[in-house]
Amino acid sequence: MSYRDKQYETMLVSFDEPGILTVQFNRPKAFNAVNETFLDEIWEITAAAEVDPEVRCLIYTGGDKAFAAGADLKAVVDYNAFEARNYLDKVHRAVFAVEDNHKPAVAAVNGLALGGGLEIMLACDIRIVADNATLGLPEINLGIFPGAGATQRVPRNISICKAKQYIYTGEFFDANTAATMGLINMVVPAEQVMDEAKKMAKKLCRKSPLALRAAKQSVNNSMNMDIKSGCRFEQTAWSMLFSSEDQKEGMNAFLENRRADFKGK
Repeated sequence: MSYRDKQYETMLVSFDEPGILTVQFNRPKAFNAVNETFLDEIWEITAAAEVDPEVRCLIYTGGDKAFAAGADLKAVVDYNAFEARNYLDKVHRAVFAVEDNHKPAVAAVNGLALGGGLEIMLACDIRIVADNATLGLPEINLGIFPGAGATQRVPRNISICKAKQYIYTGEFFDANTAATMGLINMVVPAEQVMDEAKKMAKKLCRKSPLALRAAKQSVNNSMNMDIKSGCRFEQTAWSMLFSSEDQKEGMNAFLENRRADFKGK
């Protein structure tokens, strides 16, 4: 059975637009709180989509009230240290699957994006957030701190002092504040979030999948490499694209004043 046809416990999967796979978190009564089933399913779907030739872009979204409201505390409260570590193994596997996927990921965020929910958003390439959304990293109020990568990704997205402010205090912030800090791409009215996400995804679907993959990896590497190593990787990835049909199509289309038709070859 294809992952597209499978019935998941915590996810809804749809392929309504050519090239665009929408993954909707589906634990509405728990505000899409993250448990182990959630993590297993988002990982399975994301990994399958990466090798699905019909998928060119993924949209991750939740419901009107919540994108995802962080860890399911009822599930994790009694963990011992080893169980907590095993839980975070699944967290990192899921989050890195989104971040490292060959295909671009768009986050369409309504309502609450807290803790692990915000950290999933941070793994997405493009982040479109409702004007009435509430964001935050409140884990410090529980006697812990963010464990799904926020201590690493937030300072790479905004200033380190602002990162420390929100991680240390657990204060919530709104979408406009997130946009001002550079944490998200755009703020839109709540009813337009999915429309804008699909518009962005359609735009990405028209690009060369090979070039997008190389560009995504190069940009992600910039967060972890010194500039010379990053530029060497960029050089190799850029040069390799000249062995692709997409590069010839793209350049010839420009010279012939027509829209390129990229095949991912």
